[in-house]
Amino acid sequence: MIAVVIFMTLAPLARAGERVTLRNGYEMQCDHHAQIEGRVRLYLSPSEDNYIEFTPEKIAEVEKIADLPAQSTNTAESPSTAQTDRPKNKTAPASSAANASLSPADLGEMLAKAGQEHNLDVDLLASLVKAESGGNARAVSHSGAQGLMQLMPATAATLGVEDSFKPEENVRGGSVYLDSLLTHYHDNMALALAAYNAGPLAVDKYHGIPPYRETQAYVARVIHEFNRRVLARQAQARQAVTATASAEVKTAR
Repeated sequence: MIAVVIFMTLAPLARAGERVTLRNGYEMQCDHHAQIEGRVRLYLSPSEDNYIEFTPEKIAEVEKIADLPAQSTNTAESPSTAQTDRPKNKTAPASSAANASLSPADLGEMLAKAGQEHNLDVDLLASLVKAESGGNARAVSHSGAQGLMQLMPATAATLGVEDSFKPEENVRGGSVYLDSLLTHYHDNMALALAAYNAGPLAVDKYHGIPPYRETQAYVARVIHEFNRRVLARQAQARQAVTATASAEVKTAR
């Protein structure tokens, strides 16, 4: 599940904020933004402790809005919660919007599209989805994370996801967040995955992968699956080249 740390203060009224449009058309909301060390930092609350980052070329427009809804829910996930609920996903009621079947081919196409939009390796996305939900679009964790990439409701709302049980929305939101983590950690996959699992503050606190058994196992599991998929893809490519060369030799004869 995404363990993005968002501490929103209680507020009875809506407040001004910003709407951010990425160049791929995806929209999300933040409290304010700033350019830090060559990257655009989107702050998710009035404080500057919680944010996601993108490179400037990925931002198309930032506009002021006056109706950013007040948040009353603390969506931070403690390490102990992360360690106990991940393997115990439940399933959303059959009446969920995601009740329609999702075939492996559909999921693969969806991940390929998200990977292209956010410049993410499709094998990395597939490996993360496998670890998070096992490909179950209606998965719900004990802490309330939902869907293929296990988005917490408040996190999903911040990312512009209206229904986490709709596979395309869930994958799009999760991909945006993973993309921002990779940007923040300078494409260090292990740190980005650790932050996806335990939260960026935990990674920053320990200056690396936190000493949480579940987080360490999660990072190892996703990277192992990613490497397996990459090796399989490379083997298929070599077989295709060999087959093509063989066919050309036969034709030449």
